[in-house]
Amino acid sequence: MIGKCLFPVAGYGTRFLPATKSMPKEMLPVVNKPLVQYGVEEAIEAGMTNCALVTGRGKRAIADHFDISYELEHQIAGSSKEAYLGGIREVIERGVFTMVRQREMLGLGHAILTGEPLIGDQPFGVVLSDDLCLNRGGSGVLAQMAALYEEFQCSIVAVQEVPMDEVHQYGVVAGTAERAGLTRVTQMVEKPPQDEAPSNLAVIGRYILTPDIFDIIRSTPPGRNGEVQLTDALQTQASEGRVLAYQFEGLRFDCGSVPGFVEATQHVFEHYYGQE
Repeated sequence: MIGKCLFPVAGYGTRFLPATKSMPKEMLPVVNKPLVQYGVEEAIEAGMTNCALVTGRGKRAIADHFDISYELEHQIAGSSKEAYLGGIREVIERGVFTMVRQREMLGLGHAILTGEPLIGDQPFGVVLSDDLCLNRGGSGVLAQMAALYEEFQCSIVAVQEVPMDEVHQYGVVAGTAERAGLTRVTQMVEKPPQDEAPSNLAVIGRYILTPDIFDIIRSTPPGRNGEVQLTDALQTQASEGRVLAYQFEGLRFDCGSVPGFVEATQHVFEHYYGQE
C-alpha cells in the first residue's frame, strides 16, 4: 500500500484575486467544503493517510482546517450545527498531517522536491487541489491509480482527452497502448503549442511517483518559464519505459479557473449536497 500523499498548496491563486489576497485558493469552498479537503478525502480513501502539505506564506488556514477548533466546537456542542463538522472530524481522525514550507515558487517540480523530507524513500501520491475529481458510486482516481501501481510498480499520471485548442494549457503525453485506457508513455511535453502537441492526452493533477523522482528533479534544469517542471523529470523516467498514463474513471473539474470552479460548484450542489 502507498501510505503517503503530497499536496503542493503554496501557489498564489492569482486567477481568483481579490478573494485569494488573504485566503488560500485551496480553501475556496465547493458548496460547503474546501477544495483541499476533497483531495485529502480522496487520498485517505486510497489508503494514503499520511498527508504531506507543501505550504507557503499566508497558508496557515490550511493547517488550521485539519486541526481541532476548540472554541468553535465548544460553542456548537450539543446543537444541530455540530453535525456539520462530522466530515472534517473523520478526516482529522483518520489522517496524519505534516507540513513544510516552499520558500520560493519555482515550479511544480521544485514543490515536489521541497516535500522530500516528508516523503522519504517510498512511492507516494500527489494531488493538485485545483483539479477536483469525483467518481460517484466508484473508487476515487487515486484509489484507481494505487491499484495500478500495485500491478506495474512505476510512476503513473492521470490523463484525459482535451480539445486540441486547449493542449497548450497542459502537460501532454504520447506513447504506446498498454491496454484500454492505459498508455506506456514515451513522450511528455509541458504546455506545447497546438501544432507541436504529440497528442491530446493531457495530464491532470493526480500522480503516483516512485522515490527516484527526487534525484531526477535535482538534476533537471529549469524548463518552461524558468521553472523546474515535473513533466521534464517524468520524461526522464518515461525514456526508460517507467511511466504510465491512465485515463481514469470519473469527472474532473478545473477549479483553478473561474468557469471550472462554478461548474464544479453547480455539479456538487445538484448531485452531492445534503447527501453526506
